[in-house]
Amino acid sequence: MIFLIPLLGLNARSVMTALVIYSQIILLRNIIAGFQAIDPSILEASRGMGMSPFQIALRVQIPIALPLILAGVRLASVISVAIATIGAKFGAGGLGVLLFEGIAQAGRMDKIWIGAVFVGLLAFFFNRGILTVEKSISGRWMQSRQTPA
Repeated sequence: MIFLIPLLGLNARSVMTALVIYSQIILLRNIIAGFQAIDPSILEASRGMGMSPFQIALRVQIPIALPLILAGVRLASVISVAIATIGAKFGAGGLGVLLFEGIAQAGRMDKIWIGAVFVGLLAFFFNRGILTVEKSISGRWMQSRQTPA
């Protein structure tokens, strides 16, 4: 974020840009880790079955890597909520304003606690919502891949 100050100033735009950049790092790491976790023998078997590179990507690689990719999405969303809270100090608004007002007003613990609880709940609901989507997607994928008895 320090590098953005000369370009964007110290404002909401620089906070949002920093959040996007930081989230991309988390997402990219998890995408790479998801694809690296695929056993090479699985890829070799799919090539041996005559799958095209597109079919291998769509039917093998993405479904295997998807749990790690979505874990990265969950992590990035929770961390973004936390960092955005701190971004309120730089004019980005949000629930962090309540926290910083409580701190500035001689330790108004009511504002600090309310802000902290709501930030925690927001992060929890983001995490839970993406986890629900992840389970739904993986459940549908498993059902569609089952062979009839």
